[in-house]
Amino acid sequence: MPSRLPRPSSTGTDGSTSTVGGEGAALSVRAFAAADYSWLRVWYEDPVLDEELGPLDDEWLEYVLADETGEELVVLSDGVPVAVVGIVWANGESTAHAVTDIAVDPARRGTGLGRVALDQVVAHVERDAPDGWVAFVDRENLAAFAFFSALGWEHAAEPDPQDEDGMHTFALRP
Repeated sequence: MPSRLPRPSSTGTDGSTSTVGGEGAALSVRAFAAADYSWLRVWYEDPVLDEELGPLDDEWLEYVLADETGEELVVLSDGVPVAVVGIVWANGESTAHAVTDIAVDPARRGTGLGRVALDQVVAHVERDAPDGWVAFVDRENLAAFAFFSALGWEHAAEPDPQDEDGMHTFALRP
């Protein structure tokens, strides 16, 4: 099982929670807001991020802001956005929360921030999910496959060979 950050110890008036993580930086998590779109668009100018998770466009923003089945969460380090993690909540069809995307500030890629951000989000979420968490990884996204494997998430399912869009399934059980 991956290492966990301590459960956040304070909740701000904006709904963010915080704890200390990473090189002593105060980490917090809050919901994505329309005002975040300007800096996130700059991140997506990075060809690697755009290739794996893009495109980022106005249609995406409208969907994210209106979606009630999940949420995009912003992870901040000392108040500066460093990662965005998308989630679909457990529901009647799925009893696990699903990680839909993890975008790390391209300038901070390779620093371990993805792991810290995901741990922080898992600790932040207070909604129950009987089967924990799942993540779906494109069969061609070797970096994401290695990421979830390194975190100790169980490789729960291979992509369906008949489905050209098939995904690997990783699980983090409670």
